Amino acid sequence: MKKNNRGFKFVGLFLTFLLLNTLNLTAQDERSQIPPLLQRSYFEVNLGYINYPFGAAQLEPGYELSGEVNVPHMAVRLVLWGYDFNDYLAAQVTYMRPVAWVKYAYTDNARENEGYGSVWTNVGGFTLKGKLPIGNKFSIYGEGGLGIITRAGFEDANNKPVVKDANFATLLFGAGLKYHINKKWALQLVSNYSPASESRKQPSTSFVGTGFSYNFIPYTEKQIQKTAEGGMIHPKQWLQIGYTSNILGYGVNNFVSNQYFPVFWGGMAHVKQGLSLNYQRNVFHSAKFFALDWGINASVWQTTGKHGNTNRPEEQFFTFSLFPVFRLNFLQTNSFDAYFYYTVAAPTFISKKIIDGYDTGEKFTFMDNMGAGIFFGEERRYNVELKIGHYSNGNIFPNNEAVKIPLSLNLGYAF
Repeated sequence: MKKNNRGFKFVGLFLTFLLLNTLNLTAQDERSQIPPLLQRSYFEVNLGYINYPFGAAQLEPGYELSGEVNVPHMAVRLVLWGYDFNDYLAAQVTYMRPVAWVKYAYTDNARENEGYGSVWTNVGGFTLKGKLPIGNKFSIYGEGGLGIITRAGFEDANNKPVVKDANFATLLFGAGLKYHINKKWALQLVSNYSPASESRKQPSTSFVGTGFSYNFIPYTEKQIQKTAEGGMIHPKQWLQIGYTSNILGYGVNNFVSNQYFPVFWGGMAHVKQGLSLNYQRNVFHSAKFFALDWGINASVWQTTGKHGNTNRPEEQFFTFSLFPVFRLNFLQTNSFDAYFYYTVAAPTFISKKIIDGYDTGEKFTFMDNMGAGIFFGEERRYNVELKIGHYSNGNIFPNNEAVKIPLSLNLGYAF
């Protein structure tokens, strides 16, 4: 089936542009200060009620409903990156998706067969936000701009579409109220709306929710001095070589992506083994606990060749990623410093779209990693990490069967 990805590659290109600029702006060793590009930036996390009235109108001719359409209404809306030009105007990149997908029960009129399917819908956007302060604690805002609707439909047992895929540009509007706790943190009420598209059989989408925003504020000279006097060694940059193997299975991946502990993601295509080369550079650190890094990763992978219960020839593919790292230094000793880290939504080129028979979308995807490691040695020159990984496009394309990366061991040297 032909997939139309028009309009959504701007998200990956934008994130890559942001990454390259931050790398350039933080070339000097001023890592105890918030990087210049982030000093007027913010992000938001919101949870709320989504409504899109899916029903019989979205079915293709020859199909009808055999029961009610289940439309779960809980959703998450994120501002992945926002930038304040001044107190009255900002620009932001957004992403919204439901927690659970729309469920259909339908009947094939020609064969009188009943079936079930799910519809996945995501809304991305790039909007301008106008803000108006009300006193010292409150502000209101309105936003408007470009929205991108991505809908993954489903097919019947004969591979005929019941609800078609859709991927198109639209308008996106919003408004909200903020309560500013301080210069960094704010609580908010938010609302958003994108209109229906009759030609693509897409209903209107509305969202009402609540959440918080966080603004990056430059550190004061006193805070920078405290960091300098902290005594902890923060490696500036390091190289790593990594080896991945499924010899221990996928138990760690499965544990952190199950319904009871959903802090990471799995994938339909499974990696058997791989090699990777990694360069990472610290761009910001607090006195002890928090650090922000950027990095570059090149990897080659070999799959298991399994598709469901069938065996296929093992395949090879490679990836190239630019990535951000959020690192928490949770233990400092005389011999080593231990940390936990998380990499999310790293723009990635992946050399294959179909992997072990699974359709992963397009050759643009995202890399996610989660792991722990230590720096050791008198000057913290040496590094060891264990991590798991995941490649998926975050449902910005209709197909997204994802890739699961088992445990990887990384060895590094800082300089």
